[in-house]
Amino acid sequence: MNLESVLFTQGFGSRRQCRALIADGRVTIAGSVCADPDADVATDNLSFTVDGTAWPYHEHAYLLLNKPAGYECSREPQHHLSVFNLLPPPFAERGVQCVGRLDQDTTGLLLLSDDGKFVHAFTSPKRKVPKVYLATTRHPLDDLQLKALREGVLLHGEAKPIAAVAAQARGEHMLELTVLEGKYHQVKRMVAAAGNRVEALHRERIGGLVLPQTLAEGAWQWLDEAALSALRQG
Repeated sequence: MNLESVLFTQGFGSRRQCRALIADGRVTIAGSVCADPDADVATDNLSFTVDGTAWPYHEHAYLLLNKPAGYECSREPQHHLSVFNLLPPPFAERGVQCVGRLDQDTTGLLLLSDDGKFVHAFTSPKRKVPKVYLATTRHPLDDLQLKALREGVLLHGEAKPIAAVAAQARGEHMLELTVLEGKYHQVKRMVAAAGNRVEALHRERIGGLVLPQTLAEGAWQWLDEAALSALRQG
């Protein structure tokens, strides 16, 4: 693939903008400036720099973000900043989108990708990917609430009760809830239907992928093959 195409596929602007970046000597490969947009470049294990920032080449972007509160999972947010403000601009340019959404006040594990098949696979209700949330509750948890969540609660507008895969107390006001669906405000509505109220909500795990404790709030990282495998294992 020529260098212009590499930059274009990785989100560094239009083809004309990519050619200009290269011609201006702002792109390096293996520590050397490459000023030829038509230079043939092998993409296997390719890492290049633009303005001194290193970028690994990826045919598709698979990202994990530790979402903070106060951000909307939308390119056109209504009341808060977009989560895309937390990512380098090339990701938005190459069409990265959220894999499902978290409410603006919900924190934790958020996946993003420009791979349409991947996004569909992990948002499709048929896939039934387990998601683990930690909910801080207003009132103390009790066995009746946990039992109701496990056996199923009827949400407004739903024809059938929805049951959690698992529900357990981690503390007097800390609920660990595992669900398969991704309905609107689902965890908050389930907890309310069980007789309590969610004061704060954090997503800890999707499938077998756990949010790394070392990833700071607001930070992101690439998903490597081990992480993608864990995600699929569920």
